[in-house]
Amino acid sequence: MDPTGPPLAAVTALPGRSGVRFGMRAALPLCVAVGAFGVSFGVLARAAGWGPVAPVVMSLTTFTGASQFASVAILRDGGGAGAAIVAAVLLASRYLPIGLSVAPAIEGPPWKRFLHAQLIIDESWAVANQGGGRVDGQTLLGAGIALYLSWQLGTVIGVIGGDFVGDPQDLGLDAAFPALFLALVVPQLRGRTAIAAALLGGTIALALVPFTRPGIPIVVASLACLVGWRRR
Repeated sequence: MDPTGPPLAAVTALPGRSGVRFGMRAALPLCVAVGAFGVSFGVLARAAGWGPVAPVVMSLTTFTGASQFASVAILRDGGGAGAAIVAAVLLASRYLPIGLSVAPAIEGPPWKRFLHAQLIIDESWAVANQGGGRVDGQTLLGAGIALYLSWQLGTVIGVIGGDFVGDPQDLGLDAAFPALFLALVVPQLRGRTAIAAALLGGTIALALVPFTRPGIPIVVASLACLVGWRRR
């Protein structure tokens, strides 16, 4: 922390560029993609024999698309519940460093902070990120609410109308998912350190994909963020 500057929680965005409403508006383009992935998840879960209730309950309580897709894929291919849970936890573990980075921006009693934390995902963090390690908590909340509702609506549509949607891969959603993450990371590449961390993380993930189980490459690749760790 810089002793000459204000604490992170006290740093706010420029007027009109922060707040719950701003976060919801800024997240609208991402809501389209997130909703489409929700539809895809609902369709895949039904095709894997989950029934109509389980996919919706998982989306309501888990809200981490990568973990949910991994669970469906493992169970669909005959894997056990233990393997599905481990893969989901590994993929969701990337939210640990994200959560630590935004913790100073989330205020209120523990129960309120706990509920607020459920809305912290890659997309809501990207919308609320102000650069230089600063995150606006209210913008994060607004973006998270919009994205959460989009994911739930998409899941319900996928569960109910899966027979009409067809195979999600035929619609190109398998390529859209990594494209979304690429769109999120590009605006964050504002300096040599950020670019170095992104390249290192991508290299680590690509090197491990052929040899490790799903979930492990992204967790190990997150260590690349240590490139930017320095005392201020």
